[in-house]
Amino acid sequence: MAMQGQRRDAMALTRQGERAFEKMEKINAELFVVTYGSLVMQLLQDNSDNVDVVNKELDTIGYNIGVRLIDEYLSKSMTPCKSFKDTAEATAKVGFKMFLGVSAHVHNWSEDGKSYSLILEDNPLTTFAELPDRYSDLWYSNVLCGVIRGALEMVSWKVEVAFVKDQLKGADCTEIRVTLLKQVSEAFRQDDD
Repeated sequence: MAMQGQRRDAMALTRQGERAFEKMEKINAELFVVTYGSLVMQLLQDNSDNVDVVNKELDTIGYNIGVRLIDEYLSKSMTPCKSFKDTAEATAKVGFKMFLGVSAHVHNWSEDGKSYSLILEDNPLTTFAELPDRYSDLWYSNVLCGVIRGALEMVSWKVEVAFVKDQLKGADCTEIRVTLLKQVSEAFRQDDD
C-alpha cells in the first residue's frame, strides 16, 4: 500500500515538473550547451588548465545560480517539501525538468536517510562535449552540483554535493551524490524598536 502511494507521489511530481517546464521561458538548447562549453573552456584557459581550480569555480558559479533559481522554482512549482526525501524527489522530478528539460531519478538512499544519488540518463550540458584525456579530472558539469547546493541551502538544507559518475568519462549515466550535513533552522531576529 505504501509503495502505491510513493508511485502516485512520484507520478504527481513528474506531471508537476512537466507543467512547470511548460511555463518556463525557453532558449535554444544548442546555444545554451555551446555557451556552457565555451565557459568551461575559458575557465580552463584562464586557470592554465588547472582542473581542480576549474572544478571549484564551476561549483561556485552553480552555487550562485542555485541561490537565485530557488525563487523561480518556488514561485512556479508550488511543490511542498516537508522532508529531505520530499526535497530529493522534487529536485529530481520538478527542478531538473523545469530548468534543464530532463528528469532525474533518486536512488541509493543511505540507511540513515541522509544521502542519496541523483541519476541522469541524459545530461543536456554534455550534448556536444568531449573530454580530452588531459582533462580526465575535470567534472565538466560541476555547475550542477553548485546549483543543487545553493538552492537547497536557501530552503534550509546544508548539503555536500559531488559527482560520482559522468557519461563524459565513459559511465552509463551521470550520478550526483547529495549528502545532508544539517538542516538549518531559520532564526528571526526581533527588532528592538
